[in-house]
Amino acid sequence: MSEPATVDTPLKKLVGDKTAKALAAHLDLHTAGDLVYHFPRRYDERGEHTDIRSLDVGEQVTVLAQVQRTAVRPMRQRRGNLLEVTVGDSSGGMLTLTFFGNQAWRERELRPGRWGLFAGKVTEFRGKRQLNGPEYVLLGEGGDGEAAVSDEIEEFAGALIPVYPAAAAVPTWVIARCVRVVLDTFTPPDDPLPSSVRASRKLVGLGTALKEIHRPSSKEELYRARRRLKWDEAFAVQLTLVQRKRRAADWPARPRPARPGGLLDAFDARLPYELTAGQRDVGVEIAADLAAPHPMHRLLQGEVGSGKTVVALRAMLQVVDAGGQAALLAPTEVLAAQHHRGMLDLLGPLGRAGELGSAEHATRVELVTGSLGAAARRRALGEVASGAAGIVLGTHALLYEGVDFADLGLVVVDEQHRFGVEQRDALRAKADQPPHVLVMTATPIPRTVAMTVYGDLEVSTLSQLPRGRSPIASHVVPAAEKPAYLDRAWRRLREDVAAGHQAYVVCPRIGGGPASEEEPPAVDDNGRRPPLAVTEVAPLLAEGPLHGLRIGVLHGRLPADEKDAVMRSFAAGDLDVLVATTVVEVGVDVPNATVMIVLDADRFGVSQLHQLRGRVGRGAAAGLCLLVSEAAEGSSARERLDAVASTSDGFTLAELDLEQRREGDVLGATQSGRRSHLRLLSLLRDADLIRDARAEAIAVVEEDPELAQQPALAASVAALVDEERAEYLEKG
Repeated sequence: MSEPATVDTPLKKLVGDKTAKALAAHLDLHTAGDLVYHFPRRYDERGEHTDIRSLDVGEQVTVLAQVQRTAVRPMRQRRGNLLEVTVGDSSGGMLTLTFFGNQAWRERELRPGRWGLFAGKVTEFRGKRQLNGPEYVLLGEGGDGEAAVSDEIEEFAGALIPVYPAAAAVPTWVIARCVRVVLDTFTPPDDPLPSSVRASRKLVGLGTALKEIHRPSSKEELYRARRRLKWDEAFAVQLTLVQRKRRAADWPARPRPARPGGLLDAFDARLPYELTAGQRDVGVEIAADLAAPHPMHRLLQGEVGSGKTVVALRAMLQVVDAGGQAALLAPTEVLAAQHHRGMLDLLGPLGRAGELGSAEHATRVELVTGSLGAAARRRALGEVASGAAGIVLGTHALLYEGVDFADLGLVVVDEQHRFGVEQRDALRAKADQPPHVLVMTATPIPRTVAMTVYGDLEVSTLSQLPRGRSPIASHVVPAAEKPAYLDRAWRRLREDVAAGHQAYVVCPRIGGGPASEEEPPAVDDNGRRPPLAVTEVAPLLAEGPLHGLRIGVLHGRLPADEKDAVMRSFAAGDLDVLVATTVVEVGVDVPNATVMIVLDADRFGVSQLHQLRGRVGRGAAAGLCLLVSEAAEGSSARERLDAVASTSDGFTLAELDLEQRREGDVLGATQSGRRSHLRLLSLLRDADLIRDARAEAIAVVEEDPELAQQPALAASVAALVDEERAEYLEKG
C-alpha cells in the first residue's frame, strides 16, 4: 500500500519525475498540498457545451465541444496535408481545429458526432477563430456523450467534468489525472476551523471539501465544498485584517485638529463656488480622522469630476493649520503640474507665502518632479526640508533620497492604483510618526474594491457632481462593420471644433522607439494588427479627415517641458485637437474640450476608458466620447465596450471590471512574486459570506487576539496570508 500523502509530500513521489517537473515549471505546483489547492476553474457537464462565441483571440482555453465535420486539403506552402476539424456547441458557435502534416489517424479518431475537451490558444485566420494543433481528449463514442469512457480518461467519468487552470504543456486532463492519483492517498490536515464556527455556519469538514471540489458526487456536494473553501479564504483574510486593525488602533499619530480662523477657514471663504453636500459631509469625516491620535487610512471614491481634489486640499490645509506638512503623490508629471497650477489658482494669496501680496498666514505650494533643473530642485527641496512649504506636490520623485520633510502629517495619493504599495509606503516612511493617509480614486479597480469589501479601509464616497458639470454621452463606433460611422465621427469632431470647442484623439501606443509603461507591445502574435500609435495617427489625421485643424501630440516619451508646453497650448485654446496616449487619462482639466475619440478602444481596460472620457464635458457644454473598435459583435471585448457606453456609473463599471478580469490576487502575489492559495472567493458574488466571516473573525480576535489558544487556526491563516502578504494588506 502506498505511503499516505500529506500537504508537504513532493509531487515527484506521487506522479513521477517528468510530470512533477512539468507541473512545477508551468504551474508552480510542487507539493501534494499545492495540487490539492489547485481548484478547477469550472465544471463542464455532459450535454452542456462551452459557449464558443464568447472566446477571445489570444486566450488559452479548454472547450467541451462536438465534432461537426472534418476536411483534408493539401498545404500551399509545403508538402503534406492540412486536417481541418470543425467543432461546435449548442449555441451555434463554431471553432476550427487545424493539424499540419499527414495525420490520417486523427481524421479517423475525430469522427463527426464524437465530443471531447480541446485545449489550445485561440487565434484568428480570415475572420474565423481556430486552435492550431490543440491537445485534446475524447470523452466517449456516442453522439450523446453517455457511452463508457476508457481507463485513460477515468477522471472524466462523472457527470461534472473539472476543467483546471492549465498550461499548453500541462492540459486540464493531465492535471485531473494527477489529482486523482494524489487524492487516492491524501491525508488532509486537521481541520483548523473552530468547531463552533463550523456548526453555526453549517460548513462541511475540510477533508470532505477537498475531495468534493475535485471529484464532486453531485452539484449539491460541490456547492457545499466550494462554500467551505471560500469560507476558509475569507476567514483567513478577515482574521488578519481584524488583528492588524486592532494593533493599528494603538499606533501613535500626531493629531491635526482644525484651527478656527486659520488657512482652511480663509480658503473656504474665498472659494468661488459652494461645496456640494457630499463634499461637506466627507470633509467632516476626514477632519475628525485628522484630529484623532491614530493614523487615518481612508479611501475617497468619487466619479470623475466629483470634486475629490478640493476635498483633499481642504484636508491638507487643516494639517498645515496644525503645524504640519501635506504631500500629494500624482502618477504623472502632467497631472502633478496641473495640480500645482490648480491649487495655486484656488489658494491665491493663501499659497504664496513670502511673495508680494501674500496673505498674512499663507503657506507655500512646492512642485517636486524628476525634470526639475538642479537650481530649482535645490530651492524646492530646501523649502520642503525647512517646513516653509506646507503643501508639496509631486510624482514618484518625492520618494527619492534627499527629499526630506520637516513634519509630514498627511499623505494624499491621487489615482492610487497607479502606484505600487511599496512606493506609497516609501513616502509614508519619510514621517517621524505614521502620517495620516488619504487615497483617492475615480474608478475603483479590483484591488481597491477588494480592500473595500474586506473592510481594510474607511471609505468615503462622493456621488454628486458639482454644478456646472455636463453629462457625457458615449457610443461604440464599429469601424470594421460600418466604416461610414467612423467617417461620421471625424465630421462630428470637426463640427464641435467649428463651434469653438476642442477634442481629444486617444491611441493605445506611442509608436517607434523603445517600449515604456504606456507602450504595449507593437507585435501581436494572435493574428491582429498592431495597436494604433500616436506618432503614426497624428500625421494621417492632419493630412486626411482633420486637415486644416491645429493638432498637437502628447505622450510620455516627450521631454517634460515639451509635455507641459503642449498642455498649456491646449488649455489656452491654441490647439483644436490633442492626439495623445493615456497620459491624459487622469486629472487633465480643459473645460472647453467636448469630444473624445478613442481609437482601438478594445485595447484599453474598463477603468481606463471611464477615466479617459472624464476629460470631456468638464464645462458648460455636453461631452461626447466615441469608442472606435474593430472587435466583432458578440465578442467579450465588444460587450465590454457596450457596457462602458451604456453607463457613466464608475462603481458599476468597477464591478464589470471585476467580473471580466476576476479579482486577481488581493494579497498582492502578483507584485510580490509569491503564490497565494486564494482561489475561489469572488468579491461580488460572495460579499455576504465575506461579511459573515468578518463578524466571526471579530468575535474570535476579541476572545483570543493572537490566536494563541488555536494554533491550528493560526497556522492555517499563516499559510494563506503569510507575514509578507499581511504587511502588504496593511500598507495598501
